[in-house]
Amino acid sequence: MTHLNFANLQLVTSLLNMRDGETKLGQQLLTPNLHDLDKALIDLKTRGAKFVLLGIPEDIGPRANLGRGGSDEGWSAFLSRFINLQQNNFIHGQEIALLGHIETQDLQQESLSLDLNKTADLIKIRSLVEQLDDRVSDVISAISSHQLIPIIIGGGHNNAYPIIKGVSQAKGQAIAAINLDPHTDFRSLEGRHSGNGFNYAAQQNFLGFYFSLGMHELKNSQANITSMNQHHFPFVSYQQIYVRREVSLEQALLDASCYLNDSRAPIGIELDVDAISFMPASAYTNAGVDLSDAQYYVHCMAQLDNSCYLHLAEGAPKQHPAGVTAGVSDVGQGYAALVSSFIQSKQNIGE
Repeated sequence: MTHLNFANLQLVTSLLNMRDGETKLGQQLLTPNLHDLDKALIDLKTRGAKFVLLGIPEDIGPRANLGRGGSDEGWSAFLSRFINLQQNNFIHGQEIALLGHIETQDLQQESLSLDLNKTADLIKIRSLVEQLDDRVSDVISAISSHQLIPIIIGGGHNNAYPIIKGVSQAKGQAIAAINLDPHTDFRSLEGRHSGNGFNYAAQQNFLGFYFSLGMHELKNSQANITSMNQHHFPFVSYQQIYVRREVSLEQALLDASCYLNDSRAPIGIELDVDAISFMPASAYTNAGVDLSDAQYYVHCMAQLDNSCYLHLAEGAPKQHPAGVTAGVSDVGQGYAALVSSFIQSKQNIGE
């Protein structure tokens, strides 16, 4: 059974803010005509789709990591902004398909009754994350099997694991990934949550190469760093780039590109928006990277020929200090800016 809520034109229309003389991106997006996943993907590709937007409205993973909730609202915040961007010569909206979102409501509801101060309930919520893993990996595998590029929005960074798994299964090999994130997400294999997705993917041989960009030297345990070193996975820290100025962002991205290209593997682009200063997120920070630097990161990595997906996680509108309305605006704008940067780069806009 595929746990997918398919998008439709009625959803898009309900979110459009029309203005005379303008065409909005939502008017160009492709939506599924069929509710069989494989047939829908074949049909979308036949109609010209290259990119597939997929939402994961959940915050089970961050809470299973004893973090803050709210990432379940990121997908809807993104849609409301992205759909209302202008359709013009700077983006080819007819290549973008809005597939829908993973069904999570049942898992979300079950998780709300749990007391995470109790060991049994903590084990339970982590088992719910495992169930979510299966739902996500099945859909991602199907998208990748049709040589379409998934763009996954919302939810916690726990979803990196099933995304990597799904792409790896579709491609028939371990993949490479780069992650702009103050956390390496290489915590121990203690049950699934948002802090150990890359470790699980590496242990199960779905992830063969991993570059951690902008990791914060004081927000990762020595055990995490040691485990990364044991896998021979490189990192360039936030402090190296922005504090000590030992390496420029441009040089760090060049080093990462060389590492990823040398792997000769499919490449995943990961971004936890808690890397971005003042972005409402499960782990809010005022000492991170600028949104423009995050866009540049996405743009550069999308230029790599083997890059095959974009995953944006952890945007949590209710974590905005000014309230949820401001949070929806900031998360929506941030996600939309990052997604459009990825698509424009892949479409070679400006070249």
